Amino acid sequence: MATNLKSLAKDTAIYGMSSIVGRFLNYLLVPLYTAKISAASGGYGMITNIYAYTALLLVILTYGMETTFFRYANKTGEDVNKVYTTTLISVGFSSILFSVLVLGFLPSIAGVMGYSEHPDYIGVMAVCVAFDAFTAIPFAYLRYQKRPLKFAYLKIINIMMLIVLNLVYYIALPALYAKYPSVIGTIYNPNVGVGYVFYINLFCSVTMVLFLYRELFGLKYQFNWNLLKRMMSYSWPILILGIAGILNQTAGVILFRYVYKKPDVDMQLGIFGAASKIAMIMAMITQAFRYAYEPFVFGKSRDKDNRATYAKAMKFFIIFTLLAFLVVMAYMDILKHIIGHDYWAGLKVVPIVMAAAIMTGIYFNLSFWYKLIDKTIWGAYFSGIGCFVLVAINIIFIPNYGYMACAWSGFAGYAVAMLLSYFVGQKYYPINYPLKSIFAYTLLTIVLYALGELVPIHSVVLRLVFRTFLLFVFIAYMVKHDVALSEIPILNRLFKKR
Repeated sequence: MATNLKSLAKDTAIYGMSSIVGRFLNYLLVPLYTAKISAASGGYGMITNIYAYTALLLVILTYGMETTFFRYANKTGEDVNKVYTTTLISVGFSSILFSVLVLGFLPSIAGVMGYSEHPDYIGVMAVCVAFDAFTAIPFAYLRYQKRPLKFAYLKIINIMMLIVLNLVYYIALPALYAKYPSVIGTIYNPNVGVGYVFYINLFCSVTMVLFLYRELFGLKYQFNWNLLKRMMSYSWPILILGIAGILNQTAGVILFRYVYKKPDVDMQLGIFGAASKIAMIMAMITQAFRYAYEPFVFGKSRDKDNRATYAKAMKFFIIFTLLAFLVVMAYMDILKHIIGHDYWAGLKVVPIVMAAAIMTGIYFNLSFWYKLIDKTIWGAYFSGIGCFVLVAINIIFIPNYGYMACAWSGFAGYAVAMLLSYFVGQKYYPINYPLKSIFAYTLLTIVLYALGELVPIHSVVLRLVFRTFLLFVFIAYMVKHDVALSEIPILNRLFKKR
């Protein structure tokens, strides 16, 4: 079991590094956008809203086929190449069909979304999400082949292109245009403004297909309709689960423009979107763990000690996400400078969004019991109920409480789904999770966070010192009870030398 956990930790570290580095580099866009796009203009609110739609559409257009691919590729008697190419053809066809339909009814769709003045933004992002859905399958194939390094550098290359082009179009070209309008005007139009965010995104998504040519070309394509029907019977509950899950993250943002009837709707949405970016470090950790954990679980499903491994992996996931929560909250005085000063009003949502992200990760880890017994319909039930709670809270409370309702609705929705999955899972696929230890870490985190927030220290330097001390209290507890210093990367080398 220890060897398997080390393998999981290694893959998580590589996926995590690509995710963390990629998201960190992507963070460079947040100060850029919030510096160049004022909160009052509502431009960042538009970006936040449209990206929420694309996140939902990405789930719909992949319709659970990533997880389904892992399941069938690991099934005895299945041809991996046939499973992979059938999945590619299916997702590729549906992505093309989606693009054609959106572009064919673009004015009407843009009008319903409230962007009748900018239908091109909607069209560009529709094509972009179609490409992203298609490339999700070869990226899943890389994970199946246990090639985290290629996965990592392709993700980072994509982010680097995104950043460089944004710097060019939001800093370099505007400066050059002021001096040489006739020349620079051939490649830059200042009236496009926010639109370059979407055009750049499309360029990067299309380019990624070229980087994945080995996973797309030179294959023996085999489409098997009977195989696809079997895969779809497995994947459709995952689709429902995925839709409900992503709605737990995006429903508030999508509903906001329909429910919040005040004239500053885009400004408020932009403030919430910018502040939530600081909390996304938790999403990075959860995503990194998921990338490594999904193939790990299905690959280990036939081992005798699998349940003990799942329980231990859950515990360490919770420990390190709680530590990440404390780190972010401890250094908020520094991290808040990621976003523009006029977006700081939204910082109060950060701990709520981070706590919701932790429960998202726990819920994801819990979800494997019904995937392993091929009862994915349970996931649809849990996520559907959680989504109902989230939507209800948003509709009821957004008119009076604005974006704070968005933050708390995500917290409540995932809390409900997480608890349902745990209690039902213990009946159908019981796993002896170390609840006493998990509760102890959770209580310690709450106490340390409360001390960091409530102890009045006006000096920023002294406040940072005090909160750093609180972090070391958590780390000391972790080292004493669960993680020996000799097992921590880098530090373990010091122990080997002795």
